Amino acid sequence: MRNTLLSMLVALMCALAACTEVTPVADFDLQKMAGKWYMVGFATNAQWFVNHKAGMKMGTAVLKPTDGGDLDLSYANLNADGTCWRMTHLAKKTETPGRFTFRSQVWNNDNDMRIAEVVYDDYALVHTIKTKDGVSEVLNKLYSRTTTATTALQQKFTQFSLQSGILADNIVILPENAECPEA
Repeated sequence: MRNTLLSMLVALMCALAACTEVTPVADFDLQKMAGKWYMVGFATNAQWFVNHKAGMKMGTAVLKPTDGGDLDLSYANLNADGTCWRMTHLAKKTETPGRFTFRSQVWNNDNDMRIAEVVYDDYALVHTIKTKDGVSEVLNKLYSRTTTATTALQQKFTQFSLQSGILADNIVILPENAECPEA
């Protein structure tokens, strides 16, 4: 009974967190988002992350604006065995600048991605609500133009993630990692 109640409480907290409205940054500039970013921070209450966070390392994201205002997203992570894990998405613009939607064929979920805060030559806080089979989860990423994030930036990301309903144990600054060779 106690475990069931606890599970229900955790599910309710996750549902409430997914409903927290994060608005995109004002005056969003798609062209300035272009280029390579390092994924230095990752935060979500999703069970797959809880099970795998200890082995996760920094990866890269390359963002390319399309002529129509959408965003090509290319992710890459170097695995311990030297192989590369890659994933790409075409994030479609919405009526709200800085907000994009896409369907992940890999994970079979719908994604509502918002650029919550950005200093284009330094960092970006990216908030995504992932929905699969009617269940939503929050995923926050800290992108940086370099492989390191200052203590102040790490604290900003942690606070942002806590405000999004993510448990403190599920907010991780990823260790540095070698990059995948260009595809």
